Amino acid sequence: MAAISNGIFNDALHTISQSLLIPVMIILAIFFIYALINMGVLIAEYYKKRKNNIDIKNIISQILSFKDQKNPNSLISVIENSKIPQTHKSVLTTLVNNSNVSTEYRESLALKMVEDEGINVAKRLEKTDIIAKIAPAVGLMGTLIPLGPGLAALGAGDIQNLAEHLLIAFDAAVLGMASAAIAFTVSKIRRRWYEEELSNLETMVDTLLEIL
Repeated sequence: MAAISNGIFNDALHTISQSLLIPVMIILAIFFIYALINMGVLIAEYYKKRKNNIDIKNIISQILSFKDQKNPNSLISVIENSKIPQTHKSVLTTLVNNSNVSTEYRESLALKMVEDEGINVAKRLEKTDIIAKIAPAVGLMGTLIPLGPGLAALGAGDIQNLAEHLLIAFDAAVLGMASAAIAFTVSKIRRRWYEEELSNLETMVDTLLEIL
């Protein structure tokens, strides 16, 4: 009776594990395609950054030139004509438009908007970070699942079946590692860019708070 129960349990586990092979391979393919798309987007962002070549010191100097002036429209024009990201322009123009409120409220508003930008950056990095961390594990699943039938085929002397299952296992391992490597590279480079942009935003916000 116990042997029958163990046999049923083992068969159930084997069925479950084998049924995961197709979903795992589909997930690996999605990870790889998504990572490749993000690599292409990263290259486009790189050339865009080289073309724009933001001079943060010049922008800060222009903002400081309005220290003794009470002309928010001109200051907003300087911000809008700069090459900083549109979301950063929104933060700075919001601060300028709230120049007549209390200092405490303006500082709280600035802190909140900068924190929101940090959260948005984390969201943009989230997907590639997840792929970089779990793609190797999914690839390992795709490697191990076909080995069961492959070993069974080896025991039965079916070399052709064994070769087919080993090929699936190798493909899964390669897809998982490739997806993780590409996603890690994309996240690493983007994180450095976004940290630099956030640092520039904080500097510009502090400059605006100083002159308002």
